[in-house]
Amino acid sequence: MMAAMTTFLLDLGNTRLKFAALHDDGGVGEVVAVAHDGESLPGGWDAALPACFDAAALTTVGSTALRTRLLDALTARCGRISIARTVSRFGDLRIAYPHPDALGADRFLALLGARARGSGPWLLVGIGTAITLDLLDAKGLHRGGRIAPSPALMREALHARATQLPEHGGEVVAFADNTLDALRSGCDGAALALIRDALDAGAALLGATPRLLLHGGGIDALPGLDSHGLRAPALVLEGLAAWARMRT
Repeated sequence: MMAAMTTFLLDLGNTRLKFAALHDDGGVGEVVAVAHDGESLPGGWDAALPACFDAAALTTVGSTALRTRLLDALTARCGRISIARTVSRFGDLRIAYPHPDALGADRFLALLGARARGSGPWLLVGIGTAITLDLLDAKGLHRGGRIAPSPALMREALHARATQLPEHGGEVVAFADNTLDALRSGCDGAALALIRDALDAGAALLGATPRLLLHGGGIDALPGLDSHGLRAPALVLEGLAAWARMRT
């Protein structure tokens, strides 16, 4: 009897690398998240990886230099590396973009992960460096999306142009009586308003209100979403797992 093949799933984002084992049943194992500076990974980042495994499935939106370093590390440990790229059709998922390669592989895989969870319809909300929103109907047709700065990026941009405006801190209130709370309320409120507007627009387009599916490292920093959506912090890895299974 042949031993089961060991595959690891890796998602290299703008600020973090997340990885997990692909289970025999197609599920995603325990997720390890490692912060990086955009150019290199911290020492010991790979301690959770075995010294030798069969295959790796990778998606990356990181810099070329960082991707090269990651590929070098993986090449020393495994025999086969596959890099996921966006295509116009994958299974019953169809992408709205006329030029599919213009849609980031992370968004493509999140859509694939949503499709694997059920027919939907779904409104995917990814919160990281940016906020990405993607509408997926019940038949697997991607209806398009939106991209906006995350609240954290809004705060960084404001601070860069006006250093007296702090990057961090504050509470969300209806009307603030101090600058910190005003910044937090305004930036978080802008993000929440964008999501609510996308939900309304999606419902009008589809004739049914889509379910919110929340993913990305910034979902914990945006209060008010949990009561309206389903959390899927490893959604990109779930999509990568589906991609890897369908290719074997």
